[in-house]
Amino acid sequence: MLQLFVNAEGGLTTAGYVLSGALMVLFLLAGLALSGGKESRGMSARHLAYCAMAVALAYVTSFIKPFEMPYGGSVTLLSMLFIVLIGYWYGVRTGVLVGLAYGVLQFLQVPYFLTLFQVCCDYVFAFAALGISGLFRGKKNGLVIGYIAAVLARGFFHSLGGYLYWMDYMPENFPQSLKAVYPIVYNYSYLLAEGIITVIVLKVPAVSKALERVSRSAVR
Repeated sequence: MLQLFVNAEGGLTTAGYVLSGALMVLFLLAGLALSGGKESRGMSARHLAYCAMAVALAYVTSFIKPFEMPYGGSVTLLSMLFIVLIGYWYGVRTGVLVGLAYGVLQFLQVPYFLTLFQVCCDYVFAFAALGISGLFRGKKNGLVIGYIAAVLARGFFHSLGGYLYWMDYMPENFPQSLKAVYPIVYNYSYLLAEGIITVIVLKVPAVSKALERVSRSAVR
């Protein structure tokens, strides 16, 4: 059954792409259905538009990679921020579901399937974790703190997948004395580098003011 969706090289077949696209749509519909309740009175057309724009911007900027880290992993053009903003504006539930949709797009971008749990660690759990920024809504410096927490959470799941599935891919130039922490060094090096750059950008007065205006429109 699995061979219907995944080829011998670990990539997706045509059926796999169709299934992944369908799952992404289902995640977005789930976000619409489940975003009501205590967190929100429901997703308006405006809110849905911002969610869709955030996923699109995150996906496009994930292709823009100013530099790579020495042991692998690319720093993107603030791609995580757009998903984090959704969680911060609309709450954890919506942020996690939008993160799931984004994770499906990331899987389509570089599809590689070893096991179901590997896919969950690398794509599902990791990108959904960006939505936990909603835990810090309304708090002082909540966006920055929420962003940092989201990055750390994403790194945890990537590192877990690294220990379980990717240790054999450690580069030869990686110090053997640090082999035990290779997945942590690999994943957090590029995630924290991008995180530091993003926090610096957020602290620029012009960016901060522009983001405040966008936020007022987004949560209206």
